[in-house]
This record gives sequence, structure tokens and C-alpha cells, in this order.
Amino acid sequence: MRLPKAILHKLTGGRIAQACLNRNAIISQRMMGIGAGAGVLNSGEAAVFPLLPRQSSEPLVVFDVGSNRGQFLNLARKSLAGRDFHIHCFEPGRKTFESLSSQATDSRVTLNNVAVGNCEESRTLYYDRCGSGMASLTKRELKHRGIQFDQFEEVSVTTIDRYCETHGIQGIDLLKLDIEGHELDALKGAEKTFSQNAIRFVTFEMGGCNIDTRTFFRDFWNFFTDQKMTLHRITPSGSLIEIRRYKETHEQFRTTNFVAIRQDR
Repeated sequence: MRLPKAILHKLTGGRIAQACLNRNAIISQRMMGIGAGAGVLNSGEAAVFPLLPRQSSEPLVVFDVGSNRGQFLNLARKSLAGRDFHIHCFEPGRKTFESLSSQATDSRVTLNNVAVGNCEESRTLYYDRCGSGMASLTKRELKHRGIQFDQFEEVSVTTIDRYCETHGIQGIDLLKLDIEGHELDALKGAEKTFSQNAIRFVTFEMGGCNIDTRTFFRDFWNFFTDQKMTLHRITPSGSLIEIRRYKETHEQFRTTNFVAIRQDR
């Protein structure tokens, strides 16, 4: 096997061959969901809704944390049509929240102009433009993409635990997190709710923003393993690929969606 490997390495060492290999790797990973999670319509996230319980005396409770302009909200309402539900939306940006408010007039939707984190506090929200889907509590470094996070505003931060206590919410059927690298903070702010086994499904995004916040897939793996939840990668086709053990190859910083599932749901 040594000779064929040596020949193969030599044949693929040139610039053109390397470019082809890189392109093939990107395409292959995209079909796995790695780098395919930026848009809710093509990310496969809709596959989670049919998994939500159908026999329940209470409305399904969905938390849309990082609502932006209502992309996931619209997907949720469409996917849950004909079912009893209530969606709680969280969007800290003032202008973005105004845009969200203009279309979310459904009585089954509660809008909150706050960020979600691991403690109640005031923080600075940074963004490149009003309404940006990349707005983050971390000032991101994206000069290589020609993007400057030179706009900001002060926002209030709450926790999932505090919100549930204040609003008398006993359980969350689906917790969706898309808060640009601060998903782990939101999870830590829900530890009491998790300890009560009160969250069935969690969908979250991981990508380039996690480079800026220095959070890794291993952090999520450890968190959900401690919660006795299984972790799955979502593919564009809507397949859920269970991740049975952690590997360093899971550390991919191209937008990818995952779902954590409570084992006794």
C-alpha cells in the first residue's frame, strides 16, 4: 500500500488537484449538513416539528431564541398548522424587533425584546447593520470578509430559568437557539429547567461565530451528555444523524444545525 499512497500523494499535491479536493470536501460536507445551516428553509430544521408530541392537554411550547425577523417563527407556525401551540420569541435588537413585531400579530406568539444568556444583566449588542442576522453580544472579527461590527446598542439579558419562573412555564417542547455564538450561555441559564427534565428538544446552530466566542462542539457535547440527551446533526434533507461519541473532526466552524433530544420524550 505504500507505493500507491506515495503516487496518490504526488498526483494530488498540485494546486489544481488541491482545489478540486477542497471543492469536493465542501460539497460532501454540505450534504452532511456542515455549512448548510444558514437558512431555515434549506437547513432541514423543519424535520424536528413532526417529532413533537401530538397527544397533550397543553399547547406545545416553543422558544424561538434569536428570532431576528421571524424566519424560524414563520417556519414554526407553518409546520404546526392545525395544532395547539404557543411560541415565545426573543430578539434584543431594537430595529430588528420592530420588524419582527410588524408580522407577529398572532395571539399564540409572545414577543420579548431581550437577549438570552446565563444571567440577568445589561450587555452591548454588536452588528454590522440594522437588522443583521449576525448581531452578537460579542464584537466579531470579520475583516477577512470585509465586514465591520461598528454599530452597537445596549440590551437587556434574561435567562430561560428566570423567564419560565416569571411566566409560569412548566416545560418547553422545543428550544431553538440561534444567538451567534452565545448558545452555550443560554443553555447554562436554563440549568434549573434542564434539571427538572422540562425541555424535550433543543435545536442550535454552530459556525464561525463560535470562533469569536471561543466555544466548541465539545462544550455542547459535554453539556447535553450531562443532561442525558442524545445529540444529532441535521442534514439538508431533514435526516437526523446521531453523534454517538465526540471526535475532534466534529469541530467544524461552518454553519451547522444540531438537535438534542431528551431520551424519555
